[in-house]
Amino acid sequence: MLDIKRIREQPDAVKAALSRRDPALAGAIDAILERDRQWRAATSQAEELRAAQKARSEEIARAKRAGEDATAALADMKELSARVKELGEQARVAQEELQQALAPLPNLPDPSAAPGPEDEMVREVGEIPQLAFKARDHLELAGAAIDMDRAAKLSGARFAYLKGDLVMLELALVRWVLEKLRGHGFEPVIPPVLVRERALFGTGFLPDTEQQIYHLPEDELYLVGTSEVALASLHDEEILQAEQLPLRYAGLSPCFRREAGAAGKDTRGIFRVHQFDKVEMFSFVSPQESGAEHELILGIEEEILGELGLPYRVVNIAVNDLGNSAAKKYDCEVWLPSQERYRELTSCSTTTDYQARRLNIRVRREKHTEALHTLNGTAVAVGRTLIALLENGQREDGSVALPECLGAYGAPTVLPGAS
Repeated sequence: MLDIKRIREQPDAVKAALSRRDPALAGAIDAILERDRQWRAATSQAEELRAAQKARSEEIARAKRAGEDATAALADMKELSARVKELGEQARVAQEELQQALAPLPNLPDPSAAPGPEDEMVREVGEIPQLAFKARDHLELAGAAIDMDRAAKLSGARFAYLKGDLVMLELALVRWVLEKLRGHGFEPVIPPVLVRERALFGTGFLPDTEQQIYHLPEDELYLVGTSEVALASLHDEEILQAEQLPLRYAGLSPCFRREAGAAGKDTRGIFRVHQFDKVEMFSFVSPQESGAEHELILGIEEEILGELGLPYRVVNIAVNDLGNSAAKKYDCEVWLPSQERYRELTSCSTTTDYQARRLNIRVRREKHTEALHTLNGTAVAVGRTLIALLENGQREDGSVALPECLGAYGAPTVLPGAS
């Protein structure tokens, strides 16, 4: 949620920032300011009349104690009460309309977010493998360990059974990443994956990405597409103390996405599926530290990719492609030999105070409170990381060499060629 005080004080700057995303968004600010004016006017008048009510009530009490006739004063009091009630209702409606107008507006993009329409390449890291043979894709390399056909009978398209060595590889990858994140101060969390509407609204996924979310209307619950949703709500409606920050969490959860609008896109294999596992980083920080925290999260993502030996590039996402809550986002894209191109593997975003305002999470500083900042980043999207490990570790005979760092956590060091 945007800060209404900032909109009041800097309307032109807010309009200019929103126009970077979409010029049409700036037009909403004038309507918001008018609703805000109506709310403040009704609230101010109601408060003045309440003061008058109190004074009149005291006059009536004095008149009664003195045995004087208070009939006229009582009639005035009745009119005052009716007017206060009317103004209170006007203020309530104006406030409700103001919140409804603010709700769909996206966050203001950071000045350093890529101007668009294309993403900006920040850097490329690692050597792209020069294979002396035709690259196989992850399904060819995994063979029976990824069973899409039987999963389709069970659940429909875009689901998979993982079996055998790939299960051990996934478990090792998750454990290795969680240990690494713990070393960076992120507390491991296994959160609920069924959440109420408020959690999705609070993180900016509603209203924005309804078409991608699985909804259970009978229970008024939703399946999360990322544990960011549950981690952000961990401190819903709380006031944190300044000395508690930063608070960092690493959430492990299954994630569910309908992938609406993705028909015919990445239909082969497990790159784009309806259910996948992910470890997500989430930070609550003071506003002054959010820039440094964003770079820290990106650095951890790059550290993970580097130790896994995966060639990748970092891109600064264009403002026109940012989600509603993000002020700035980096993606790490990994090289896939079978496609001969980089594909998105992880992302990390700063949402500034946007989510904190929607969830009413604040930090206390001496005698005042303020909205804190939240950030999120993918530590490991398991399915896509498995794809990258299989394809970049492949050998001519079809076997796959896997990173040694995962061996201590139960992963095989080599996968035999698929039969």
